[in-house]
Amino acid sequence: MDQIEFYQAKLMYETDSWDLSEALNRGEPVVVIDARSKEAYEREHIPSAINIPHRSMNAESTAHLDKSKLYVTYCDGIGCNASTKGALNLAHLGFKVKELLGGIDWWRRDGYETQGTEARPGSKIECGC
Repeated sequence: MDQIEFYQAKLMYETDSWDLSEALNRGEPVVVIDARSKEAYEREHIPSAINIPHRSMNAESTAHLDKSKLYVTYCDGIGCNASTKGALNLAHLGFKVKELLGGIDWWRRDGYETQGTEARPGSKIECGC
């Protein structure tokens, strides 16, 4: 694999908060999956995200999901791999999936709002990633 193929492949499986936010704002068929525990999701999550903890992802818990959509998994961020485990689980189940770089931590750092009992208002930074 050469460099161009490597970076093209990487972009097929990862996204950043800017691109995710833009896709959601354009109404693209993207579903955001919080792969952390229910408790973590209730404390704080990305608006519109649904919670399916990676440990409980299986054919039954994902039967209601539309396989024609793109699924973006996330977790806390660096030091947590729930988003990777969730992405792998969804891929095994036949879903198109990407992983959010930096998780909810970088989502917040980029100034996007969150929801939940510890929600934070947005102060969007126009980084143009």
